[in-house]
Amino acid sequence: MNAFSGLSLTHLGHITRLKWHRLRRHRGDPLFSPAVMTEGFRLGASMEIDLRVRADGGFAVLHDDVLDGETTGSGAVHRMAAADLRPLRMKTGGHAITLSEDLATMLTEAHPDALLQFDMKDGFATVGERGVEHLSLHFRDVGRQIIVSGADLDLILAIKRRLPDLKRGIDPTDKLIEIHSYAGLAAVERELIADLDGPTEPDTIYLAWGLVLQAARNGLDLIGLCHDKGTRVDAWTYNLDKPDAGFAEEEWQEFSSLMARRPDQITTDVAPAIERAWLRRVEAG
Repeated sequence: MNAFSGLSLTHLGHITRLKWHRLRRHRGDPLFSPAVMTEGFRLGASMEIDLRVRADGGFAVLHDDVLDGETTGSGAVHRMAAADLRPLRMKTGGHAITLSEDLATMLTEAHPDALLQFDMKDGFATVGERGVEHLSLHFRDVGRQIIVSGADLDLILAIKRRLPDLKRGIDPTDKLIEIHSYAGLAAVERELIADLDGPTEPDTIYLAWGLVLQAARNGLDLIGLCHDKGTRVDAWTYNLDKPDAGFAEEEWQEFSSLMARRPDQITTDVAPAIERAWLRRVEAG
């Protein structure tokens, strides 16, 4: 096993988890690799997958709404049942498409610290009550190891009603950037507070790391604001330009500034490389 597992960093007593973006630990890992997920479950990693609803109400681990780009198939994912998807392969890696039923089985063997983010790429109008029922049927007994996120708050609320103990996350980044462009930081603060106090009752807020640092430079601590409300923050998606070389000086300034804000999690495609680079810098003083 790599000496650097890519699970977390510690700074001034605060632990920041490293989340494996789309199941990538290293830049060369194939998208949504079951082998990487199995290793993450063994180690207790935080990982993220994208989910697309199927015609039969279940889900497939895919980012796109059509099969053509990521897989050997073609057509809209939401028109395909499990039996249609089983024979297909991912274009990168050549592995089978992981279905929600597979996830339910794998989660029963997961390390208790493992956390899997379901990033829902379809809205409630597409998923419907049938899809929410599927989640309830397959994941109600492993809910402590899942956090469900999505852009459609109606879907998150529907899942909350059916699975109230499931962790929930929301990503207001695009909305906050737009608000900042025409109304300024005070309006951003008000909107974020409204989201934190809103009916989704999020466990985690997902914020682009660049937005976090830009707001901090202008006097608004977005992460501190979330922490004051008892909500965790995932700062996404930080990658190194040259993972084997570690931090370039500008990257180090960015990343150390981000860590100083005490994020609870950082999303990355190169978690072990970031862990290695961080420890080298910290040990060098």
